[in-house]
Amino acid sequence: MQLTLLAIAAIASQAAAHGGVIGYAIDGTWVNGYTKFNLAAHVATLTTRPSFKAYNDPASQKTVQRPWADFNPITDVSSSKMTCNSPGTASPLSTKVAAGSKLTAFWNQWPHAIGPVVVWMTECPGDCASMSPATASQESWFKIDEAGLLSGTVGKGEWGGAKMVADNSSWTSTIPPSLKAGNYLLRHEMIALHSPPAQFYPECAQIQVTGAGTAQPPASARATIPGVYKMSDPAVSIVVYSNEAQKMSTYTIPGPKVWTGA
Repeated sequence: MQLTLLAIAAIASQAAAHGGVIGYAIDGTWVNGYTKFNLAAHVATLTTRPSFKAYNDPASQKTVQRPWADFNPITDVSSSKMTCNSPGTASPLSTKVAAGSKLTAFWNQWPHAIGPVVVWMTECPGDCASMSPATASQESWFKIDEAGLLSGTVGKGEWGGAKMVADNSSWTSTIPPSLKAGNYLLRHEMIALHSPPAQFYPECAQIQVTGAGTAQPPASARATIPGVYKMSDPAVSIVVYSNEAQKMSTYTIPGPKVWTGA
């Protein structure tokens, strides 16, 4: 059966509804993320209703990214999916990243421009490839980057999400230069506020930080995920189209402050 342009467009429109990281650029070197879906697997089902699920086969993909089952948003901040999405199981590979270097995460077509971008890290207790989702959810995470409301008001301003969309659906962060060398999970998180309650899209990659750094974030810069957000948080429950939001010029992303390694 041939794959028609109409069928491809239908699949693309479903994939574009939400988002996931498809790859990383580390100082100019491309590292594969998790494939959005296996198009070939749907060819035989195009006359029925395809599931449009992600290509859940990490062993053959050889990716550093922890897999997810679909593009659906997470709206329960107490869910175990908040850590590294679902299933968030360990991947067989890690990639080396020098402390102080820039790392860019590329998302598939991301339509949600209203909301923050947050980047977290946590140490792996040994090899990240043997770190279970349950262990990851118990770890203390620290932020290395975030961008919320950049200008204007909550209801009409420019957000980190809009900047990510404008930058070819990508986000670039710097690994803290003084960070202690070792194995880490790197967690990119988009928080979409266009439709209450807030929608969370987390993605985790396994990295090995290299360099001579010895610094580690203090307890005051750390939080557990899930645990850092509450549905009652004004930043989570906010309705951006309300009359109040049209006038608000500040927005505070929940959780600890960004740790730069200083």
